[in-house]
Amino acid sequence: MSFVMKYYEVNFMIEPYIEAYADVLSASLAEIGFESFVPSDNGISAYIQQNLLDSEKLNLTIEDFPIQGIQISYEKSEAEYKDWNDVWEEEGFHPIIIDNQIVIHDVKHTDIPTLPYDIIITPKLAFGTGSHQTTRMILRELASMNLDGKKIVDAGTGTGILSIMCVKRGANRVFAYDIDEWSVDNTRDNLLLNGINNQVLVELGDASVLRKTSKADLIIANINRNILLNDLEAFCSKLDDKGMLLISGFYSEDVPSLTEAAKKYGLIPVKKESDENWCMLLLEKQ
Repeated sequence: MSFVMKYYEVNFMIEPYIEAYADVLSASLAEIGFESFVPSDNGISAYIQQNLLDSEKLNLTIEDFPIQGIQISYEKSEAEYKDWNDVWEEEGFHPIIIDNQIVIHDVKHTDIPTLPYDIIITPKLAFGTGSHQTTRMILRELASMNLDGKKIVDAGTGTGILSIMCVKRGANRVFAYDIDEWSVDNTRDNLLLNGINNQVLVELGDASVLRKTSKADLIIANINRNILLNDLEAFCSKLDDKGMLLISGFYSEDVPSLTEAAKKYGLIPVKKESDENWCMLLLEKQ
């Protein structure tokens, strides 16, 4: 099915400009509906469906920017009118190789190395090709974990890339969900591309859909800090004793608030990794 949508292109200027500030701004904008981001010399260009742009929320997001002493301005224009779904399918993305163990590629690229884990992704408008630091960190961790026969939850599945990796690592079943309907459809498509039929159940919704699944050995959530904080209780309720929670999508400075909140639910950090100020935590339910 092809979708033709009208988008706004919003050019954000950040003063003073530091790449990390642009990352923080991108994460904040994603929470209010922006879908894709392109770096510029002094900020970012961000894209949002015209019917989803809320000027009041946008201005509040800028006013509440968590780093002090930063000036952010923006200019809005109508993006070129095109079928963005067809653009994704036509352009694809270059193969991504992680630690000579994992190769992630689309159907257009066949000249790829033979590695232990070969994942095919057609990203369309969903997040998760392995290019982002948070996805790479989680994939590395999954590659090192014993997932044989495990029951897993993939929260905010995006393209389904983490669910696919879990199955390739021997997981018995995965319950995946996302609030975005396109992500749910994209995950189902990518499961078929990777020959995965029955091991993964994909649902549309937020953490409330966890009521539809039994307890898990591992929950993965590559989501922003605020949603993680909000959903920690729901995650903990669906973890078996000694179950693990693997989270990313936040910055190093967010770690203290996340670990403190997690301890209230009996989740104790056992590992931390970082990549360019993005962070990943592995926690165990006591």
